[in-house]
Amino acid sequence: MSTVDELTFRAKDRHRRSWLHLAQVGALLALAGTRIAIDLGIQVLLWTTGGLAALIGLHHLAASEPWSTVGPAGVTIRGTYRRRARAHPWRDIRWIDVYEAKSPFGTYRAPRIHLADGRRQVLAGLSQDPTHPSPDFDEQVRRVRGLWELNTDPAARVRPAERRRDRLTPGRVGFLTAVPVLIVAFLLWR
Repeated sequence: MSTVDELTFRAKDRHRRSWLHLAQVGALLALAGTRIAIDLGIQVLLWTTGGLAALIGLHHLAASEPWSTVGPAGVTIRGTYRRRARAHPWRDIRWIDVYEAKSPFGTYRAPRIHLADGRRQVLAGLSQDPTHPSPDFDEQVRRVRGLWELNTDPAARVRPAERRRDRLTPGRVGFLTAVPVLIVAFLLWR
C-alpha cells in the first residue's frame, strides 16, 4: 500500500446517478401523476407535484453534503443531516467492516466503523448501490482498512459480536411492518 496522508470521500464528488433508475422512477411518477389528475383533478396534481419537487430538492441538498476523511489521526465524519463533523481517533476504533442492506432494487454497501463504546457509524460519502454505482468501492475500503491497520495495535482490533438488529435489515423491517398494515387495511375495507 502506498503511503497516503489523508483520504477524503465527499458524496457530491462520488455519487453519480444511474440514468436507468432515474428513467424508471420518472415513468412511475408520470403514471402516478396521470392517475391523480384523472381521479382528483389538476389542482391536486399541481399541489402534489410542487410538494414532491420540494422534498426531492431538500433531499438532494442534504445528500450532497456528507463527507468522511480518513487520515493519520483517525476518521472524521459529517453525515447527511448532522451540522458538525465528528472526529474518531484510531484508538477508539475497534473494527472496520462493510455494512450491507439488501432490497428488491439491489444491495447498498458502505464501510462502517465500530467504536470502543459500542456505537457504529457508516463512513459518509463512500457507498455503493444501484443508483450510485462506485466501481472503485472495494479498493477504497481496502485503503481505509490499510490506514486503520497501519495506525492501530493488532491487540486493539476486536471484531464485535453480531447484534440482533444486524439481522433486521431495512427489507425485513419493511416486510414486518407491511404485513400488519395490510391485514388492518383488509379488515377495514370489508
